[in-house]
Amino acid sequence: MKRIAKFLLKALLILFLLLNIIAAFHAYKFTHFYNQGQAVIKKPEQQGVWDKTKSILFGLDFTKSKITGRPAVPYETVKLKTQSGLSLEGWHIKSDSAKGTILMFHGHSSSKSKILNEADYFLSLGYNTFLLDFRAHGNSDGNTCTIGMKETEDIKLAYDYIQQTGEKNVVLWGISMGAATITRAVHEYKLQPLKIILEMPFGSLEQAVEGRVRMMGLPVEPTSTLLTFWGGVERGFWAFNYVPCNYAKDITCPVLLQWGRHDRRVTQKEIDCIYSNISSHKRLAVYEYASHQSLCDQEPERWRKEVKRFLNE
Repeated sequence: MKRIAKFLLKALLILFLLLNIIAAFHAYKFTHFYNQGQAVIKKPEQQGVWDKTKSILFGLDFTKSKITGRPAVPYETVKLKTQSGLSLEGWHIKSDSAKGTILMFHGHSSSKSKILNEADYFLSLGYNTFLLDFRAHGNSDGNTCTIGMKETEDIKLAYDYIQQTGEKNVVLWGISMGAATITRAVHEYKLQPLKIILEMPFGSLEQAVEGRVRMMGLPVEPTSTLLTFWGGVERGFWAFNYVPCNYAKDITCPVLLQWGRHDRRVTQKEIDCIYSNISSHKRLAVYEYASHQSLCDQEPERWRKEVKRFLNE
């Protein structure tokens, strides 16, 4: 019996070590973007047995997002510098007799060029817009993403830049990672924007990982816990403390919170938690036909109606 117990104990230990090694590789790949040409990205139909096995064991490779379009109106390219020396690129698009400026922040593995449709509508409502590429995205420096933890500084830099232009009416808009990062920026830097629009923010970093694991068809536990742990360790922070649901308590301005009913990444429980913790004037808009993609693209009429109503209140 002792020999069997020792064998089982060794087997469990080996399994535990293997799971952690696999999780560490996956966490690294999820938070690291390769430059164009550094990694060969194959479509599922092009992958052989080894390619698929390698993806399961070591994670998927991701290339840094590219700029796929530019504003159709005149704009200024702005460069901001982080404390670590990274250069961040933003687009400042101005409107005549503007009512204010809307700072816009994209999601994970996206870029500022992917939120131009939203920016166009804000411009039509009479607002300046400032679209920023987070570090490791688009035309900004870096290859490492922390899903919003260190990107909080990026939002502060954009906020300070716009305030230094003399703008008093600053509105924050973000989608997915961008929305979650806004909540942390308000918490961390005590930002005081005029209004905030949050679209599909995750409730915590661990829940964000759970959403990704669900999309991959893997068991949520212990996969998500291990990925969250190793992602934080590799990027130098305690990932379990990153909780936008709690940060929402520090928001004091009006908030429009938006979510799609078919969102498989962010659950209604997460949205309800954030909404309940906002103590200021707030509105929750649930889109019945939308998933975890641009609400502006999926339900444009509803989105324009909700945004216009909120900004005019």
